[in-house]
Amino acid sequence: MTNLTQPTPAPDSLAARVERHLLHTVGVAPAQAGPVELMTAVSQVARAELSRRWVVGDAADSAAKARRVYYLSMEFLIGRSLGNALSALELNTAVAGSLGAHAQKLEDIQAHEPDAALGNGGLGRLAACFLDSMASVGLPSYGYGIRYEFGMFAQSIQGGRQIEHPDPWLDDGTPWEFPRPGIHYPVRFGGWVERPESPDAVPVWRHAGMVNAKAYDHVIPGAGTERVSTLRLWKAAAPAHIDLHAFNSGDYARAAEFKNEFENISWVLYPNDSTPAGRELRLRQEYFFTSASIQDILARHLAEHGTLANLPDKVAIHLNDTHPAIGVAELMRLLVDEHGYSWAPAWAMTQKIFSYTNHTLMPEALETWPVSLIQHVLPRHLEIIFRINQEFLALAQALRPGDMGFQRRLSLIDEGGERRVRMANLSIVGSHTVNGVSKLHSDLLVETIFADFAALWPDRFTNMTNGVTPRRWLTQANPGLTALIDEALGQDWRRNLDLLQSLRAKADDADFRQRFMAVKAQNKQRLAALIHRTTGITVNPASLFDVQVKRIHEYKRQLLNVLHAVTRYRAILAQPNAGWQPRVILFAGKAASSYTTAKNIIRLIHDVGQVVNNDPRIGDKLKIVFIPNYGVSIAETIMPGADLSEQISTAGTEASGTGNMKLALNGALTIGTDDGANIEIRQNVGDDNIFIFGKLAHEVAAIRAAGYQPMRIYESNPQLKAVLDSIAAGAFSPDEPARYRPLIDSLLWGGDHYLLLADYEAYVATQGRVDALYRDAEAWARKAIANVAGMGPFSSDRTIREYAERIWHVKPQA
Repeated sequence: MTNLTQPTPAPDSLAARVERHLLHTVGVAPAQAGPVELMTAVSQVARAELSRRWVVGDAADSAAKARRVYYLSMEFLIGRSLGNALSALELNTAVAGSLGAHAQKLEDIQAHEPDAALGNGGLGRLAACFLDSMASVGLPSYGYGIRYEFGMFAQSIQGGRQIEHPDPWLDDGTPWEFPRPGIHYPVRFGGWVERPESPDAVPVWRHAGMVNAKAYDHVIPGAGTERVSTLRLWKAAAPAHIDLHAFNSGDYARAAEFKNEFENISWVLYPNDSTPAGRELRLRQEYFFTSASIQDILARHLAEHGTLANLPDKVAIHLNDTHPAIGVAELMRLLVDEHGYSWAPAWAMTQKIFSYTNHTLMPEALETWPVSLIQHVLPRHLEIIFRINQEFLALAQALRPGDMGFQRRLSLIDEGGERRVRMANLSIVGSHTVNGVSKLHSDLLVETIFADFAALWPDRFTNMTNGVTPRRWLTQANPGLTALIDEALGQDWRRNLDLLQSLRAKADDADFRQRFMAVKAQNKQRLAALIHRTTGITVNPASLFDVQVKRIHEYKRQLLNVLHAVTRYRAILAQPNAGWQPRVILFAGKAASSYTTAKNIIRLIHDVGQVVNNDPRIGDKLKIVFIPNYGVSIAETIMPGADLSEQISTAGTEASGTGNMKLALNGALTIGTDDGANIEIRQNVGDDNIFIFGKLAHEVAAIRAAGYQPMRIYESNPQLKAVLDSIAAGAFSPDEPARYRPLIDSLLWGGDHYLLLADYEAYVATQGRVDALYRDAEAWARKAIANVAGMGPFSSDRTIREYAERIWHVKPQA
């Protein structure tokens, strides 16, 4: 008979709490608990303490009638929660000790937690960092989003192609959410609007369908404080689960049709919008979570204050990009239609409550919706938008009488071709403050795409340079470097990242440099193991690890990186004994499921890698790797192991970037254009500690205005011509020689919109400078340390303090 007993831990010890949860929550004998059961039990221990903090903090905020910030975002890429919770609770050592009794390691049980599939890229990771910092800074705060059951998709690579699979991160439940069965709100769609006979009566929205939004909370702990932030996520639930009559008649498909029609709203992040049904679903998603969130905000406010008259004094609602922009019209609908406010005071309140962050400089990326679709899905909101627009254009007319071009550019409705609602314009008109996310981005907002709004309201625009949380992206991701910094500086830097500047002097300390690079070597070994585990490719950790990890998009120019890889490959073949610096070029990221060109770039990366990695003449001189299913947990291994950070977007296209911050914080040197936050990173780490190349934003604009001719560059640069010709002729796709001809034609004949060819020569030359520096290990170490030392301004704590002071006017609470 199996012995289920082990030594009994002290009753109040952490080990005892873990064992109680194993027995009473998980339902397993402690001696038989495996890593999944242990992960769940440890999570429950942490959850209990976080729950206590949440209840105490929420009660204190309610008693104080505190002003709160409400952060609305389609994405919150929080990753795994266990490590973050244990770190915030300072329980890592105690938990690791208690797991020793079960012959398990903490890192092994943490690996069994799935990443929360609540986001895709930088937008969602930024939102997660902000919640961490809101708690750490002490702001009364809520994040609001959607409880996606499947996330965007899980990515695999088969034959070079991106294959999308469901990402069922909630299949086995999660210990980190708190269902709130008493909190749910109706969200309505479709129908028509009735005009009452009385001119003073409000219109009546006769909706055609309704879904319930059910609340689920995640608690986001702060660092060095008992404050927490709340992430409230909404799940769509049909008001009637099935058509019981149809079910009893044997028509099971029709019985579930009603349920699926509404509950699919919270199934998948960013449904494919290449079809009319997909576009409608995405609009429904945006309205669903925004409406539920604003209803929740008003309900909380009324419960605490009994009136909405002081709503602007107590509520700050922030729009993270335009996905929640419909909230401007929704708040107006709630105030006017349901709470009896007349139009003018309701509009004055709305403009005082909302603020908006813009995340793109590309006009084609600004969200718009067909008027006909909004009429179909949200008819009352379209009426409200039309009235907002009418009054706004009257203001514009008064400022510039007769300037119809000015009015057309400002209008919330794009009248060119299919009439569309411009959600960015709605966000600007409905907000008191609009911010960009890096100095260059914010400057270009007022100089280019929003110049007319800036002329109208120059004081409405400001800058808030993004940041990342050092707790997740250094303390948790890179314990070796964290220990080294702690030894040099103490631990206060975790909440005051500016203290890292004291590391500059350590760059001259030979012993510190040696230990710093020893930590990097260990992290590279971890990354090499990840590469082998996920791709089967063996790489030499002594190689230079050259990393580009981010969403696959033409403006981020992964294709330019590939052109350099092919250039390097051809050069090695031509001069095999030239003393090449061994290099691993690593890519990771997802392409949107409907983005054909991005998916073709992924396939090209794979095909080039297949040829290069299997060419015996190359050996370890060059390896090309694509790690599938990029997410937070994978990033936590990649960032510490990177030597070189690729941030090579066309100047004037990247709003900020936060991957560049995470990589530099972990001691990677940046090769990049003078774009987004690269500019501010360069200013803080020093021009000598970063590799900047390529055309500047004003030069890009001038080249385009003059009539850019990429074919001339192709014909004048034999090296580039040979690279493009080899790809187009099938050197990397012998089974289908013409596979990449359309991709190359898009550069030569399609205008090369993102100026890859214009920057190619400078990029390749700068990569040569990278090689030369890396061969000088001491010089490289000095510059890597300088990068870590210069990252103080890029803490999300600093960003959130600035938001709180200058935009939200929310004060930290004790």
